[in-house]
Order: sequence, then structure tokens, then C-alpha cells
Amino acid sequence: MIRAYTIASGKGGTGKTTFTVNLGTALAQLGKETYILDADVGMANIGILLGLENVPVTLHEVLAGKATIDEAIYDGPAGLKVVPSGISLQGFQDANPDRLREVMHDLVDRCDYLLIDAPAGISRDGVVPLAVADEVILVVNPELSSIVDALKTKILTELVGGHVQHAIINRAGRDNLDFVEHKIEKSLGVTSLGVIPEDTYVRESAAYKMPVVIKHPTSGAARAIKKIAAEIAGCEYHDDVAVTREGFIDRLARTLFRGNR
Repeated sequence: MIRAYTIASGKGGTGKTTFTVNLGTALAQLGKETYILDADVGMANIGILLGLENVPVTLHEVLAGKATIDEAIYDGPAGLKVVPSGISLQGFQDANPDRLREVMHDLVDRCDYLLIDAPAGISRDGVVPLAVADEVILVVNPELSSIVDALKTKILTELVGGHVQHAIINRAGRDNLDFVEHKIEKSLGVTSLGVIPEDTYVRESAAYKMPVVIKHPTSGAARAIKKIAAEIAGCEYHDDVAVTREGFIDRLARTLFRGNR
């Protein structure tokens, strides 16, 4: 069944766009036909994260009526399909956000999963992604200001007819994770899909314009994101680190066994 998820946050800097790119890549790695759409037409970042900042046609041109959606779809990692927004102010001025519904409707006919990266905060341009998706997933940092702003986004989503059921706790510390997760679930009235730890490999991967699930697949953040992707896709999660350790133990046991024969 085709599912469209809008990834939203109450404030900038939560890691929402980075999460969207990595979740989309992880779903594509699972063999799911996945598209990501940068609906933040004013402050677009998906193209920058994936090295698509200089492509000739973006969502800006589609929303301005100057190009078709097919011309704005690009290949991403692991078979992911990407519709970036442009980074020029002129393109932003020419774009008509009212066309966004048509674009989304066209894309859902092509894929298993459509991930929509919504603008941070509360704005007119951000209402459509909140209203039309099957579900809005909130990306929240474990700090009070992020939680309060996420709650405002949840209320707005419900006011425009959207639905919020889940949240992602991103950039979490290593201590009291269960307690933090429980408090955020209770504060927002949602269920957590997972906790992604603060991880220096995320920044390093971004510098290489690669998702961390590709560049550092066994890092803490990558493993957490792949587990979330498996949950969304209804697939069994296989921990790469656990498999590696098990393989080492098996080899060690075989070596010891041979030595005792």
C-alpha cells in the first residue's frame, strides 16, 4: 500500500531533513520504491545534502509551471528518487505553493513510500504537506523548546485535517533514553518510532554529501534509522553490528574447536 509521510518539526535544527534523506535511503535499501520531496521551497536543503544543488530543474520550476514533475526527479543513493527544491530566491518567488497538491498526487502513483520534507515552523507554505499526507511524523530533540514547538506543529496539523501518530527523538544523549522517550511520548501524545543518538558520523557523512546509512552503516545513528525504516516497512530488522559480532564469535568457536580435536 502506498504511504505518504510528511516529516515535520516545530523548529529548525532538529535534523529533520537529514533524517528524511536517511530514512528514504534506508527504505530504498529494503527494496521499497521510495521518493523524497523537498517541500521547503524557501529554505531547501535536500539537494545540498545529496549533491543536487546545481541541477537544472527543481520543484521551483514545476510549481512555477515551467517544467513537468518528470523533469525534476533525480536518482539518489540505493535507488532512491529525489525531487529537490531550488536554492535561488528568484525560483522561490516564482513558485506557486498551491500547485504542491498536484505534485504530491502525481508522485504517490509511482512509489511505495513518499517522504515529504516539510518547512520547519508554522507557515502558509507548510500547511499543505501537513494536511495531505497519510501521516505526519514529528522530529523532536530532547529539549524543552523543541518539544513545545513540536506540540504546536501537532495542533496545527490536526486543525488542518492532518494526522500525527508518531515522533522520532533525534540527536539524543546516551543517558536515560527510555525515560526521555517516555516523557516526550507523554508530552506530545504520540508513540515514538525510535531514538536516534547524537553521532559525529552524521556530520561527517553530510560533508561527503552521502547519507550516514551509506557512508557509515554500522554507526549508532545509521542503525537507529535503519531500524525505524524496517518498522515502517513492516520488515524484520537485521543489526549489521550484531551480525558482524556473531560472525566473529562463530569463527573463534570453530578455531577453538579445531584446536581441541
